[in-house]
Amino acid sequence: MTPGEASRYLARIGHAGPASPSLETLRVLHRLHLRTVPFENLSVREGKEIPLVEASLFDKIVSRRRGGFCYELNGLFGALLQGLGFHVSLLAGRVGVDGIPFDHMALRVDLDEAWLADVGFGDSFLEPIRLGERVPQDGGDGRSYRLDGDDDGLLLRRLESGSWARQYRIDPGKWPLSAFEEGCRYHSTSPRSPFTQKTVVTRATEEGRITLSERRLITTVRGSRSESELPDDASVTRALAERFGLVPESVR
Repeated sequence: MTPGEASRYLARIGHAGPASPSLETLRVLHRLHLRTVPFENLSVREGKEIPLVEASLFDKIVSRRRGGFCYELNGLFGALLQGLGFHVSLLAGRVGVDGIPFDHMALRVDLDEAWLADVGFGDSFLEPIRLGERVPQDGGDGRSYRLDGDDDGLLLRRLESGSWARQYRIDPGKWPLSAFEEGCRYHSTSPRSPFTQKTVVTRATEEGRITLSERRLITTVRGSRSESELPDDASVTRALAERFGLVPESVR
């Protein structure tokens, strides 16, 4: 990613401060990204091809101010971090026990120690967590996360109602963006993929999270959840624009 493209990307997520490769910068960028760039599968639901090419991802997320799912969001965020001087590797994950290879993409960022970054999993940690720790860690969202050894990989868990629920397994190895093409194709076309079955748009907010699931608008504020049913397509269009910054001309 060129310096000019990186500057445009930083403006897209509302970052105007220092951008040197440090832990503080990583934390700030990670949190800002999750609050400004929605996790969304609108292109998948419309049957559009999703090319895993940096230029295409940049056009969609930065130029057209769209969001995307894990391959797009983490793929481009990783390129931004590399452009800023961070040492970044793409990690393959499996969300379900029987998930396909390259079911999910996450990021390893090496500073003085290794960090797990992920701006493409929807409702998850707001700030990166240490890859080398095997004890509970604060995800910056008031919840605890833990990485456990799992054969030769790692299992990310989150504490929910007193038990450690599986988030996803991180498989060993570091991969190029092209390695995720088949996983991206599967999740954008297969009728068995959750992304082809229903529309989901979500982003973090300063007080919690806002999500559009089909026609249900779900808002969480400091742990208090409320839902409302949107009556028609016009209401959905307004919600996409007003709550997620997705205007009709950008969703194409």
